[in-house]
Amino acid sequence: MKRRSAQAEACVARGIRPEFLDVEGERYGLPTFPYHLAPDGLATKRQLRKKGLRPGGQDIAAQILWWHGGGRGRSGRAGRSRRVAYLYDEAQAKPVRPMTPAKWGALSAALIARMTCPSCGQVKDYCIPRSIGECNECARGWS
Repeated sequence: MKRRSAQAEACVARGIRPEFLDVEGERYGLPTFPYHLAPDGLATKRQLRKKGLRPGGQDIAAQILWWHGGGRGRSGRAGRSRRVAYLYDEAQAKPVRPMTPAKWGALSAALIARMTCPSCGQVKDYCIPRSIGECNECARGWS
């Protein structure tokens, strides 16, 4: 009988299935941890961004795997999917690049384009829904 590692036993004690525990990266090619069990010093892109950091070209250091779902989805098929979150080393992360005036201008132009109705040409105070392709007034025939 195969003996579980101390980390696997800790997972079981916390009610977490150690199915995705692969610290050496032998099974999945990268060091792999179950959900909520990543070691300190590793973070996802979103977690880095919250701290004002970015990966900065470094390779993926590890990953988190977990099962998502289990019921019937919109397609009507039963099942669940395996999800992944890549982790980066916080020590190698670089600060986020600051926004330049040119970037602010490009962002502003893009937002104005999203708020301009193609039918009436008016700039609205909301983004035009892509589902209807025009402002609410034009879609309802009010203008």
